[in-house]
Amino acid sequence: MDENGVSRRSFAKGIGSALAASAFFEPGLAQERRSAPAEAESDTDVAAHAKSRLQIGMLVYPGLSALDLVGPHPFFAELSNSQVHLLWKDRDPVVSSLGYAIVPTTSIRDCPRDLDVVFVPGGTSGTFAMMDDDEILSFLADRCSRARYVTSVCTGSLILGAAGLMKGYQATCHWRFRDLLPMFGATPVEERVVIDRNRITGGGVTAGIDFGLVVASRLRGRQAAEVLQLYNEYDPHPPFAAGTPAVAPLATRDAACKALASAYDQARAAAARARERWHLA
Repeated sequence: MDENGVSRRSFAKGIGSALAASAFFEPGLAQERRSAPAEAESDTDVAAHAKSRLQIGMLVYPGLSALDLVGPHPFFAELSNSQVHLLWKDRDPVVSSLGYAIVPTTSIRDCPRDLDVVFVPGGTSGTFAMMDDDEILSFLADRCSRARYVTSVCTGSLILGAAGLMKGYQATCHWRFRDLLPMFGATPVEERVVIDRNRITGGGVTAGIDFGLVVASRLRGRQAAEVLQLYNEYDPHPPFAAGTPAVAPLATRDAACKALASAYDQARAAAARARERWHLA
């Protein structure tokens, strides 16, 4: 909180509220798509949702990659008239893969029945455990069946796949695990953010920031998303050209693959179990 008693969140929400009520709200601009021959919501549908109370559920779980969650979280929480639920089985602190705790705000038992957005972050070992967790998979299958948007970042799309929610959709994932998506009946796309109908998936880790802005534009319009981008000063200029396998030096790519080899094997085994569970060819 600053010296005038205005918190970062309340300031951003104030901006969002002003935009939602102003002529700057442009529903048509929320229809931009990064990928997939998908049907977007009509301008009328987007406008109808413009001032509604948003209910956004973000799954947290032991071992998640914290940045997968933290990247898009501000863009959801700072939207006008939004309520973000950090969801887990209970409200005890959940320890991320980096060792620090995230405190859930809502148990899956108390989660609203109908959500505008269901979001699943990724990770490695914690993610693969969720791919075998019947309670979490059943919860996701139920809430996602009614959600406006079913979304993920990084290997979170593998959890959605394990819940039987990706068959017939184009999607993305962390680059090292993207080739596992067909095991769930999904078509992998090499893009930072992929939209196919109401499925919105982000690539690895930092792609969650781009993903968050794309989802924000869908929920409240492009102008509101642009203001949040500027407010958060998101203007990346990476110091190295090594952010994707396509541009990274061969030695860098080989080192990354070696570091991820065990995680990849675990992911493939978990995906195989899920494929058998859902009888996916």
